[in-house]
Amino acid sequence: MTPALLDTAAAALADLLAFTQPADAVLSAFFRKRPKLGGRERAFVAESVYGVIRRLRSLERLTEGRQPRRLLLAWLARHGGHTLREFEAAVGQGELEWLKTIKAARLDDAPAAVRLDLPDWLHERLAATYGEHLETLMAAMNRPAALDLRVARMSREAVLENLAADGIEGTPTPYSPWGVRLKGKPSLSKEPMYQDGVIEVQDEGSQLLALLTGAKRGEMVCDFCAGAGGKTLALGAMMKSTGRLYAFDVAEKRLANLKPRLARSQLSNVHPQLLADENDTKVKRLAGKFDRVLVDAPCSGLGTLRRNPDLKWRQSPESVAELTAKQAAILASAARLAKPGGRLVYATCSLLPEENEAVVEAFLASHPEFDLKPAGSVLAEQGVALAMADYLRLDPSAHGTDGFFAAVLEKR
Repeated sequence: MTPALLDTAAAALADLLAFTQPADAVLSAFFRKRPKLGGRERAFVAESVYGVIRRLRSLERLTEGRQPRRLLLAWLARHGGHTLREFEAAVGQGELEWLKTIKAARLDDAPAAVRLDLPDWLHERLAATYGEHLETLMAAMNRPAALDLRVARMSREAVLENLAADGIEGTPTPYSPWGVRLKGKPSLSKEPMYQDGVIEVQDEGSQLLALLTGAKRGEMVCDFCAGAGGKTLALGAMMKSTGRLYAFDVAEKRLANLKPRLARSQLSNVHPQLLADENDTKVKRLAGKFDRVLVDAPCSGLGTLRRNPDLKWRQSPESVAELTAKQAAILASAARLAKPGGRLVYATCSLLPEENEAVVEAFLASHPEFDLKPAGSVLAEQGVALAMADYLRLDPSAHGTDGFFAAVLEKR
């Protein structure tokens, strides 16, 4: 730890605290302007500023404000694993004395929303849903996510052996038959299996969403909100590169990001399609033709706080209300694609019932031709040993995945 490195991290944090753009985009831009920063310095800055964003509410309480340097020092002392002695060469005597009081301070009398590092509105909604479990859930959400991989075209055992030979430790994921969980955050860009599309970075929860579709060889399948295509590639692998797999999205940039991944995957059955909106004429033309439709709907992302802690400060009751209206419209449009006997999977990476159960229940009330199929039985059909009832609800504290929700709907 050096004075210059602390100054750099505090400058990066100041940029992030504006909360006008996603934290990863802000940090990437920050590093682009400082090409001389080494890998270790970048890692220190990234870990520190993300740590502050995770613990922002409690750190603001302790430091009595939102001064980037003070927030940074408080996080490093309380959560960053640094002893006070490590600060001696990097800060003045006054700051060192202040840090002693910060390190020893307690938050026992602080409101629950402060202790759990949540804005009041979000704490209120989550407490109503999760009750006493919320403390355990947020403790898991405030830890960085592990790095999960999905394996294709090779056995998981062979992949683990190859990774071990390259000095990368990993274990099989507990639920997904394709998943590998790595120890630490090794760089994979030069790993031959990554370059050949044998491994893709994908949270185990996302892999389980693909499994819920039950996609098979030779079918017509649609990933309705494909984004950069992680689940599209998983579906294509389930289909053994046969049939037709449509990857729809309204963002040209996201579909462009799919192209290099698609090339690595060696799948030949994927057809990316840009939509103007959920009611694009392409959707009308293909109505009633699909065996499986996956709707991983745009959502608040509050189930991904391990990776994107800024979302709890960037979302609001108003933005969630806009999203729920969009989710209902997207689900209703995507439902037109399913043929009789076809399956429609609605999913989000949100923890909020208004984005999840409420959207599905309203859809079923207005679409009597669809029935809810218990997610637990669908997973069992796919050989996944994970106890679930009607809906898939994944919880980082219980399952080690991001916080996902999914419902399986079948057309009569």
